[in-house]
Amino acid sequence: MAQDTEPDDDSDEESLDRDSDTECVPYDYAPLSGHLSSFPTPWEPASILPSDTKAKDEWNSISGSIPTKILQKAGLNAFVSYDSVDDPDCWWTMQQCVKPKLKGIPSDVIDVPEPNTIGYGFDDGPSCSNKVFYDFLKNKNQKATMFFIGSNVLYLPLETQRALTDGHEVCVHTWSHSYMTALSSQDAFAELYYMVKLVTGVTPTCWRPPYGDVDDRIRAIANAMGLRTILWNYDSDDWTDDEVRVNKNYGNLIKDSKNGIFNKSGVILLTHELDNFTMGKAIEYYPQLKSVFKYVVPIGVALNKTQPYTETNRSLPTFEQCECISIYSIK
Repeated sequence: MAQDTEPDDDSDEESLDRDSDTECVPYDYAPLSGHLSSFPTPWEPASILPSDTKAKDEWNSISGSIPTKILQKAGLNAFVSYDSVDDPDCWWTMQQCVKPKLKGIPSDVIDVPEPNTIGYGFDDGPSCSNKVFYDFLKNKNQKATMFFIGSNVLYLPLETQRALTDGHEVCVHTWSHSYMTALSSQDAFAELYYMVKLVTGVTPTCWRPPYGDVDDRIRAIANAMGLRTILWNYDSDDWTDDEVRVNKNYGNLIKDSKNGIFNKSGVILLTHELDNFTMGKAIEYYPQLKSVFKYVVPIGVALNKTQPYTETNRSLPTFEQCECISIYSIK
């Protein structure tokens, strides 16, 4: 039985090049480099830039709908003063609450309704060393949902464009990967606004909070911006770089699938396009995921969401279409 929880050793599977020095050399991209002053400082919590009247106008247009009684939290230190019994703010970090207590806000997506299906996606991209991984996905005709960080997109615009060109679904993973509930409402807006602004040609309609840190105040901001909150119900913990731990988590998911846990509804697995280790694990376990799940599709497809962006020139197939042909259409 131990072999069921170990990665397959398929000779036709690619391995990531562990020497990413060549891929990760910084480069200048002329269409973007002249506009760097239009964005916040990379890897620092975002704020609306003083000269950005468009961002200010958009914030002013939604700020009246954002609850003021839900206070920003002092990161994980808020545990000591927060009412953990009633969880009035539906704070995921406290009790994994996913059904908002604030009226008018949709529930977080934590799984997919289609049986024997895995909503396939990756956080924290784009990675500078993702070429082998993206080539692997392309060769397998496998599409995924990519939750991109704005600070990465700023430095790696061509990698971002490849994700779109290859037909992956792109969602927002904030500007700086900060704990969102620890930010002011205006700064939380900026974390989402500037990431969306960076994805040239499309306006995503989905996002994932870093660390899952979301409450009804942050949900209200995202909802007002047309972003649906996507979480997960299985975690690979691949970001830890702990081989034993990650193998066990992948193995548990594979075992549960074999045992029929997903016969009525599917799963969203949290994995990362973070570095060669996380992408390598995705490649290693892909054959087993394909063998135990009937369908391995982007989250949007598993939700039958054919319009992933506000623009209409790109679409996702319906789940039924993806079962048969597993391709995207670009009108």
